[in-house]
Amino acid sequence: MRKREYLDTTTDIGFKFYQTKEDFIVDEVPLGEFKGKGNFLILHVKKQEMTTWDMIAVFAEYLAVPAQKIGYAGLKDKHATTTQYISVDASHEKLLKKFYHKQIKILSSKRHSCGIRMGDLKGNRFSINLHFVDNIDSGRIEKVARKISKNGLPNYFGYQRFGCDGDSIQQAKDMIKGDLFIEDTKIKNFLISIYQSTFFNDWLRERVNHSIENNNGKFMLLDGDVYMDTKGKLSTPKNIPTREFEAKKLVPTGLLCGRDVFRARDEARKIEKKYDDEFLQEKGYRREALIYPENIVCNYVRKHTMLNISFTLPKGSYATVFLESIANKNYTAKDVKKKEKY
Repeated sequence: MRKREYLDTTTDIGFKFYQTKEDFIVDEVPLGEFKGKGNFLILHVKKQEMTTWDMIAVFAEYLAVPAQKIGYAGLKDKHATTTQYISVDASHEKLLKKFYHKQIKILSSKRHSCGIRMGDLKGNRFSINLHFVDNIDSGRIEKVARKISKNGLPNYFGYQRFGCDGDSIQQAKDMIKGDLFIEDTKIKNFLISIYQSTFFNDWLRERVNHSIENNNGKFMLLDGDVYMDTKGKLSTPKNIPTREFEAKKLVPTGLLCGRDVFRARDEARKIEKKYDDEFLQEKGYRREALIYPENIVCNYVRKHTMLNISFTLPKGSYATVFLESIANKNYTAKDVKKKEKY
């Protein structure tokens, strides 16, 4: 896999972070308020050291319902403390009052008129401890983080997208070519997402490098780019919309190749075409090339040489990518394993 490149390159800032329940906290930000009445029960749940799918399986077994009957908006990290919202039929309300699990806690419940579907979230709020940070670097980290928040963060898929198996990308390519048959639908969809995401990351890397070389490190817009507005609507303006882009009303997008999807035009298409598979039968999408981390709060604990950084990202983006951009390095799953005692 090619290196993820970033716009705000700095001399390396040394810090460590670990995906543990103490050091990596994620809180889901819902789309809006829940009504307080209706045929569905919305549970605000906290889990530790387990995947969202594992948590859903626990509730499905407890309620004696198929897992498909439990709604959720997104998948949360396993090695972390995370909160998110799930939906179940309101008929289970009484039974859920007796629910107990050592890794799952129901924080609150509220009725609503409809269940939660995948994607029904605004974003996620992260609180992450950065270790081995001295006083000078704590200031540098905050400064770089705020600069990224202003200029935009390349919206790469993080290392988590590609699974623990380093052969996943090759397996995906072999499956697409027809050299590998996969019967399991979940694995098949996972490999297709890897295939699309690899192309996207490689496209974004080239656009970032192009911006560094030709636009002083600020993301460079090209004729024919496809833009997304704040409501998710796509368009290809005749002229480069510099003013709307600077006002964060429009953001350029990259291609997740497949059928029934906008393609870029003109100059932008020349680069995009290198990272496109026009024969892929699965549905294609557009993904924002840049995102803007919000509400950044930094708290330095000198005694423990630790900086806690909190920030909010839109759905589908990766906190580890933000940290990579600050540190000017790429991380792998091995880099963030549970720390040894010190």
